[in-house]
Amino acid sequence: MKIAIEAQRIFRKKKHGMDFVALESVRELQKLDKENEYFIIVSPGDDEAVLQETDNFHIVRVKAPLYPFWEQVALLRAVKKIKPDILHCTSNTAPVFCSTPLVLTLHDIIFLEKRVKSNASLYQTMGWYYRKLVVPAIIPQCKKIITVSNYEAGVIKKRLNLDDDKVISVYNGFGSHFKRVDDFNQITSAYINHASYLFFLGNTDPKKNTENVFKAYSIYLEKSEKKLPLLVADLDKDYINKILAKEGISHIKDYIYAPGYIPNNHLPAIYSGAFAFLYPSLRESFGIPILESMACETPVITSNVSAMPEVASDAAVLVSPEMPYQIANAIIELENPDFYRVMVARGKERIKAFSWKNCAQSLLDIYKTIYNEQYKR
Repeated sequence: MKIAIEAQRIFRKKKHGMDFVALESVRELQKLDKENEYFIIVSPGDDEAVLQETDNFHIVRVKAPLYPFWEQVALLRAVKKIKPDILHCTSNTAPVFCSTPLVLTLHDIIFLEKRVKSNASLYQTMGWYYRKLVVPAIIPQCKKIITVSNYEAGVIKKRLNLDDDKVISVYNGFGSHFKRVDDFNQITSAYINHASYLFFLGNTDPKKNTENVFKAYSIYLEKSEKKLPLLVADLDKDYINKILAKEGISHIKDYIYAPGYIPNNHLPAIYSGAFAFLYPSLRESFGIPILESMACETPVITSNVSAMPEVASDAAVLVSPEMPYQIANAIIELENPDFYRVMVARGKERIKAFSWKNCAQSLLDIYKTIYNEQYKR
């Protein structure tokens, strides 16, 4: 087979969820498949050392000023030159006018749902409208649609009226570098000057539930004798201060540390140093950080909605994300040493069900099925 994989953002320095899914999947495919030929189509960036070419894996660099132009024009030109048997687009969208058999990874369809809040950034808002326009147009062209959980597969099939066999659930994994770091202070001291803290991976996406996390943290500070500080990644101080002022809890800002973006290779130490990891999102199609924290032996507090219970099972403390008191009480519940140890042990066991190797094998099986149906009838 000759397979083209769109992985546009994997060479950028500040990678996020979908970028890591594409990158780790390709890395595992490199280990797994020495027979078929792959063309990884990317945008040039500052982190090109993350993926190396091999005899059957070729990197194709494509430049364009804006993502819609990159995908709808530049990517399409590259695909026409490569002439692959299959094109796999990994990040929710794909070229609208593409004659190559298409596999689409549709991580979620939040962009087709009613927006619950309006504090998304301009970049996120533009992406929301782009996906809302493009996805309905490309769905009929897709040979298979991959999504990342059984929950999301059900949502996609119902909303888009698709047959069961068109949508396949393939679980994500987590990076092998996520493991307990005993000397975490060497890294954590650059971000927070406390030996123990709570950790929250925030951003301006409304689904991350930032306002309720800060409300919950305010309640926790009132009720707990420990009063651990809160380390917040990916949010700047001005944004945080605006939320605190809006909620009338500006008095807690001295307990909050906001260093901005934390590189992925520092996160194992960050998780390891944390007393608990807060991930009470309003909606997730999977939730890789849940597994990352568990792998670092740090208990997770996450939501009882969407895909989070499917990923976490009984290895996390599940709360209603719209009830700050529940989030606060969950933190205090973990102050019981016996319960804390139970949750650490459950997390270490739970992560055994997920790996990028399993993900890559599932992708290869899907490619083979489509190729055989398309070319070997």
